[in-house]
Amino acid sequence: MPTETFEFQVEARQLLQLMIHSVYSNKDVFLRELVSNASDALDKLRLEKLWDDSLDADVSDPHIEIDIDKDARTLTVRDNGIGMSYDEVGQLIGTIANSGTAEFLRELREAKDAAGEEGLIGQFGVGFYSGFMVADEVTLLTRRAGEGQGTRWTSRGEGTYTLERVDDAPQGTSVTLHLKPADPENQLHDYTSPWKIREIIKRYSDFITWPIRMVPERSATAGEDDGAPEPETLNSMKALWARPRDEVSDDEYHELYKHIAHDWRDPLETIRLQAEGTFEYQALLFLPEHAPHDLFTRDFKRGVQLYVKRVFIMDDCEALLPPYLRFVKGVVDAADLSLNVSREILQQDRHIEMMRRRLTKKVLSTVKEMMTKDQERYATFWREFGTVLKEGLVTDSENRDALLAVASFASTHHDTEPTTLKGYVERMKEGQEDIYYLTGESRQSIENSPHMEAFRERGIEVLLLTDPVDEVWADAVGEYEGKKLRSVAKGQIDLDAEDETTADEEREKQTEEYAGLLGWMKEQLDEDIKEVRLSSRLTVSPACVVSDAHDLTPALENMYRAMGQEVPRAKRILELNPGHQLVKGLNQAYKEREDRTELAETAELLHGLAVLAEGGQPKEPARFVKLMADRLERAL
Repeated sequence: MPTETFEFQVEARQLLQLMIHSVYSNKDVFLRELVSNASDALDKLRLEKLWDDSLDADVSDPHIEIDIDKDARTLTVRDNGIGMSYDEVGQLIGTIANSGTAEFLRELREAKDAAGEEGLIGQFGVGFYSGFMVADEVTLLTRRAGEGQGTRWTSRGEGTYTLERVDDAPQGTSVTLHLKPADPENQLHDYTSPWKIREIIKRYSDFITWPIRMVPERSATAGEDDGAPEPETLNSMKALWARPRDEVSDDEYHELYKHIAHDWRDPLETIRLQAEGTFEYQALLFLPEHAPHDLFTRDFKRGVQLYVKRVFIMDDCEALLPPYLRFVKGVVDAADLSLNVSREILQQDRHIEMMRRRLTKKVLSTVKEMMTKDQERYATFWREFGTVLKEGLVTDSENRDALLAVASFASTHHDTEPTTLKGYVERMKEGQEDIYYLTGESRQSIENSPHMEAFRERGIEVLLLTDPVDEVWADAVGEYEGKKLRSVAKGQIDLDAEDETTADEEREKQTEEYAGLLGWMKEQLDEDIKEVRLSSRLTVSPACVVSDAHDLTPALENMYRAMGQEVPRAKRILELNPGHQLVKGLNQAYKEREDRTELAETAELLHGLAVLAEGGQPKEPARFVKLMADRLERAL
């Protein structure tokens, strides 16, 4: 058959060079990745055979085999799984998936320690390429189950690879590494040594479902009649989730997590759950220590692995946990589901719904326990996953109370320590009826907002919410333990409850004093605002803009538009500080002047300054700048 030569993609070539030149200090992980790929191939074959009985494939003895040839200095990892077609080899091996390649290279260069480098291989799905860390040449021979012809792929990692169709390939895939000479100083071990292979498999792959066998070397004295030596099975194949807790070490749990999550770090928390009765299942879940880089991307793979009676059914089973727990990794093994269950069936299965509810409650109760017993670990968890967990406040009304109980927020009570809603309520001032909050891009911008002035002066605590989802959940939740959640940038705010009579009299007097100005400004700014009124929330700034109590905020409007939902732009309310000299002077000028052309420009500038103060942008920035420049010029 003719052999064709191809060039790697630019990203693939860069990646190969990085690996070949010993970027990774722990090169043992290459075997973990090749075994993991082989295990996936066996899983896929079993599933495909389950769905298609007519598939011409041998499933009598699924296994992974490791073959060492000391004389030729080769190591071969072989499986009799699903295999690949000629086209699939070109797509999956000749290139790297588009998503994540550039990110992988960036993180690879920025990894600050050996452990970080080690984990990046599996995280970005480039495990096959790790073979070039230990090999001068890699040969892949594969035949897809059900096809008659195989494919051979060969490369020395120097920018090109060859593809060749072959007729005598066995079902499955074998990867043969032509090993580099051992170099202990550079952590390049002798991978033709059986004890080294045993050590790596025991460390990384002991829990793999399929037997991993190593073909022993024949002794020099063995006779022809002795027959081929029996392969040695290297892994225990014990399902960790099915073994009693006291029989499994934390290290074993951590290795399972690393295999499932493609993470080099230990998990933050391990969660075990066993349900018995009418519907039996076991679950072993993990909370990661760090959020993955693509947690908020559309292509993020969420869900846990689903098994039925220890038989692997599917990866990334989304039906078992809600989207806001998409960072949770692990395994769920059900006893009473059908082996040929599909994703569509899972979405409507009553048993799956029961499991989803129970698993969700278990995860949230575990977070609550962390919050109570280990503040440091809880703080790590909330820093990494608090933003995504708050999505549940909008989408999961059933568990909303549990989510509110484990949520914490920055507030004016402390510069660095967050607070729970329970803690906020306990500190509320006498007579305070509402929980106040303000949303913004950063803590600094919120604290400098004009809306905060009266609250700061009176020492009233305000929650400082800086995540985009905060705009949504605060409206959706509405209240906590009978206390309303109120934005300090929406509606009327009355903080003078202590002396209501005096406050009312003063307000009436000011309203009468400024009535003409307020009405005139409303006419001048009618296109942009629905009302001009005096403010009780300002103590330093001359003006601010606020939303009506039931209107969408500008940030929320922009969020909906970014999602493709057109919403009408709500007019805001302009509030003036009657105690500010600029507002007093504006009122005096309004009463004294008949020609109010310049005053109209002043009113426009005042509105623009209020919009800028809350982080917005004037409707016509160029006009705003021109008016401001003219005023500054006249003031010199």
